[in-house]
This record gives sequence, C-alpha cells and structure tokens, in this order.
Amino acid sequence: MPAGKKRTDWRRSPCPIACSLDIFGDRWTLLIVRDLMLGRTRFRDFSASPEGIPTNILADRLERLLQHNVVEQIPAADGTKRLAYRLTEKGNALRPVLKAMRDWGLAWDKSTRVMLSPKSV
Repeated sequence: MPAGKKRTDWRRSPCPIACSLDIFGDRWTLLIVRDLMLGRTRFRDFSASPEGIPTNILADRLERLLQHNVVEQIPAADGTKRLAYRLTEKGNALRPVLKAMRDWGLAWDKSTRVMLSPKSV
C-alpha cells in the first residue's frame, strides 16, 4: 500500500474484479461472510469454524469488512457488553457469489460436501 494512503482509499486498479479482490480476495474473508450467512455473529463463533482462522487474521479481516461496509457491529443478542456482527445490504449481496462458489466446488471436486443446509448460503 502506498505511504500515506488508507486501506479504504487505495485500489490497485479501477477494474471491478481487482477492487472486489482487494476487499475479500484472500483465503479467509469469504469464510467469515459464509459464517455470517449461516447465523454466526460473534468473534468466538468465527474463530471456532473448522478452518481454524488465526485470531489476529480474523480481527484484521473483520476490520476490513467493517471499513468497507460489508458488515456492521450490533449489540450482542445475549445482552452482554460485547458486540456482534451482521452483514449489511452490501454484504448480503455476496450471497449469490458464495452460492456459485459452493455449487462449483460440489460439481468439480467430489471430495467436497455441503456441511449445512444448501439453502443456508
């Protein structure tokens, strides 16, 4: 990232694919979005996913998603002082992307399987 630039105002190019990948083009971010779509809302829920995301990376990716208005923080449902996360309208717009990726994986990699309801994503 160029010196003096914030993460939210720097793009490699104006290409929409490159811009999208700048937000969620790593091995972890779409898994966090998947977990949100499956009803997970808390940091501990994301860190307990079977992929084993390291907590420092999880914190960084959640911050990136917040900066790009893909997720928002809300009061936790259990009434504690901790915050939870939920997808914004922008984040929910990723649903067909994740569904297409799931379907592609099921069609082309026979070792994959749907771990939860296919309607969940």
